[in-house]
Amino acid sequence: MHDLEPKMLERAIDRERRARRQAEELLERKSRELYQVNENLKLTASALKLEAEMSRAVLETAAEGIVSFNGRGIIRSVNPAAERIFGYESNEIVGCHVEKLVPPPDEEPRQDMGEMFWSADYECSGRCIEAIGRKKDGATFEMELSGSRVQFDASWVYTWLVRDITSRRNLERQLSFSQKMESVGQLAAGIAHEINTPIQYVGDNTAFLGKSFAKLTNLIDAYRGLAERCNADGVYPELTKELAQLAKKSKLEFLLSEIPTAVQQSAEGAERVAQIVLAMKEFSHPGTREKTYVDLNKCIESTATISRNEWKYVAEMTLDLDPQLPKIACFPGDLNQAIVNLIVNASHAIIEKKAGGMGRISVSTRPYGDFVEIRISDSGTGIPAEIRDKIFDPFFTTKPVGKGTGQGLAIVYSIVVDRHGGDVQIESEVGLGTTFVLRLPLHLDHADTGASSDESAHLVCR
Repeated sequence: MHDLEPKMLERAIDRERRARRQAEELLERKSRELYQVNENLKLTASALKLEAEMSRAVLETAAEGIVSFNGRGIIRSVNPAAERIFGYESNEIVGCHVEKLVPPPDEEPRQDMGEMFWSADYECSGRCIEAIGRKKDGATFEMELSGSRVQFDASWVYTWLVRDITSRRNLERQLSFSQKMESVGQLAAGIAHEINTPIQYVGDNTAFLGKSFAKLTNLIDAYRGLAERCNADGVYPELTKELAQLAKKSKLEFLLSEIPTAVQQSAEGAERVAQIVLAMKEFSHPGTREKTYVDLNKCIESTATISRNEWKYVAEMTLDLDPQLPKIACFPGDLNQAIVNLIVNASHAIIEKKAGGMGRISVSTRPYGDFVEIRISDSGTGIPAEIRDKIFDPFFTTKPVGKGTGQGLAIVYSIVVDRHGGDVQIESEVGLGTTFVLRLPLHLDHADTGASSDESAHLVCR
């Protein structure tokens, strides 16, 4: 009996040791599992933090504007690109209605955006649409919208990707305009060429008739002298009487006085047509892909001739062109179009003034350091100070609907500033008139700097 007790005690101790060892192993295993879980949680938190930072960086550096709003159209967030596009700080528009940035087509305010606004007016999930945006200063611009929506807690959150396409649209319009102008220019050059040959015939024949009639006049005077002598001497009385009747019947005196005038006027008309044809050929010369050196004064003379029908009934044109002006590096076709636009604009300003009588348009050129300066002045209505900063904006016009496109001065600015690296200045006084001052680089090293309008060009209004 006494021998069994130590063995039983030893077995009990062994069981206790095994149980403790198993408990220690279980505790160690659970500790390792808990440690691994904790490490995984740390990694997950770090990954989530990194993901959040990456998402925030993407939003903050995205070139397109990102605007999110709820179903009632209340803006929840905007990224920095959207701030730049619309001109607002985030704290100025978060909490405002999205119509503050993108007015609905009918300009009628809406109390509830919801599905109606999303699906009816700006439904752009999975595709891009074009819309009109409104900046903080009230200016509107063209933009593309692409959107998406996601549901959180039974409510929709909408996100717009906004892209300002004003520059792209301007480039497209300029390209289309250039293509049209090139086609029109080629057509005009062809017409001018076809007109040139027959008008040379007319001019040459008119000159021949003038010289020939002068000789015939001398012969007629000799015949008249002979007839008078025969009449005085009583020689061939019947013949002299018949000659006198024929002279009276044919209105010889009238013809002798009027035919030279008619010939002279015909010669002047033929010369005028020849000048117009030459101006058409020079004006419509197909545009080049590279700048070339041209005589600016000749460009202005041909342009004034081509646009004469626009101003001859409302204004007198004065050209004060420096004969010593050096040639400049430019795109001749584009520059001609800019000058035409300003001359036409000047004539319209004179018409709008309704002052009665003829107005005044003057064009002058002169050197200006490494630039040449073109001044185009009119005696029109002038430009009010409050709109001078807007007149070069695309589509801005003070003319009634259907009378103006708002593209003329925008094209001038694009040609002078963007294409030639020059600048535009405006001097204007309401009721007295306006002067547009264009400065263009003389040489290619200035004209082809490639600088943007923000760096190399200036618009100054006085």
